[in-house]
Amino acid sequence: MTIRVLLADDQELVRSGFSLILSMEDDMEVVGQAGNGQEAIALTEQTQPDVILMDVQMPVMDGIEATARIRQEYPETSVLILTTFDREDYLFAALEAGASGFLLKTSDADDLVDAIRKVASGLALLSPEMTLPLIARFVQSTSRGKENKQGSGPELSPEDAFALSSLTPREKETLELLAGGMTNAEIASTLFLGAATVKTHVSNILAKTHSRDRVGAVIFAHRVGLVS
Repeated sequence: MTIRVLLADDQELVRSGFSLILSMEDDMEVVGQAGNGQEAIALTEQTQPDVILMDVQMPVMDGIEATARIRQEYPETSVLILTTFDREDYLFAALEAGASGFLLKTSDADDLVDAIRKVASGLALLSPEMTLPLIARFVQSTSRGKENKQGSGPELSPEDAFALSSLTPREKETLELLAGGMTNAEIASTLFLGAATVKTHVSNILAKTHSRDRVGAVIFAHRVGLVS
């Protein structure tokens, strides 16, 4: 299957460089180039890309706002945020907007191509080493003031409480390991399960917690107190 990619960056030289890199991949096709967020939204409607490489700082409309609108209007399109700046506020805003990944423009070409494939397949790009501590901090910052009066843990919304109760003990174990940064193969080895079984558990977790991808599941795990 060919992955349809839309490039959104206000620097033409950057777009040209990305386009050249992706043109060398047999399974990728650049279907459009946008110079700002507003153009990215219009081109998303026209070209129906699988993945958008989205810059953050752009004129007219920035990449964060464009990501939020695209994810709302075109939920089948995944967004991979690309930025020059390694800033936590950008990462947090990107996650809130619905981005599936966050990558620095200084990354290697192979990392970029691998990230696009992961995002296109429904996985999250964010590496555990770089982002899990940030995700934990993100959840903590959005959960301040929600501790119950006894201070025994986060006060769950009815939706989160129902989702948590719907998970089987094995699915909770799987989610805890997933939130700890393990791959499916590592989870399978730790729990002495087959790869297909772990894949089923992860799919069930995403469905039951209403998580779009693994990043969403990690955020859920922190929010409900499965991991700290």
